[in-house]
Amino acid sequence: QVKLVESGGGSVQAGESLRLSCRVSGYPSGNRCTAWFRQYPGKAREGVARIYTTNGHSDYADSVKGRFTISQDNTENTVYLQMDNLKPEDTGMYYCAADGEFACFRVTATDTGLAKPVFGDFGAWGQGTQVTVSS
Repeated sequence: QVKLVESGGGSVQAGESLRLSCRVSGYPSGNRCTAWFRQYPGKAREGVARIYTTNGHSDYADSVKGRFTISQDNTENTVYLQMDNLKPEDTGMYYCAADGEFACFRVTATDTGLAKPVFGDFGAWGQGTQVTVSS
C-alpha cells in the first residue's frame, strides 16, 4: 500500500524559511517521480517542484525558482522541499505526490522553444501540510 506522509508545515513571517518532508512507503524510490503541489482555498492546485529519484533531476514552477529546493534521501525514501524567502503568496496546503518516472518527463514548449515542465496529475497523494506566510 502506497503511503505519503508530509510534515514540516507551519506559520512564518515573510522572508523566513520552512522545510517540508515527505516520507514515502510502499513505493520503491527507483524510477519514481515525486512532486510537491500546493493549493489555496478557491484556487487551482499548482505544481511547485518535482524530482526524478533515479538521477535527482528536478524542475520548478517559475513562481518558486531560486527560492525553493527539492531534494531526496533515497535511503530514507524521503523527499524534502526547502522553502526560503517565503512570501504571503506561498500560503497554502502543500501536498506530496508520487508516480512513475513518466510524470517527471511531461513538458510543453514555450514560445521561445524552451521546454517548460508540466506537472499534470499524479497517482498517489499525501494528506497535506499547511503553510501560512504572513506579511
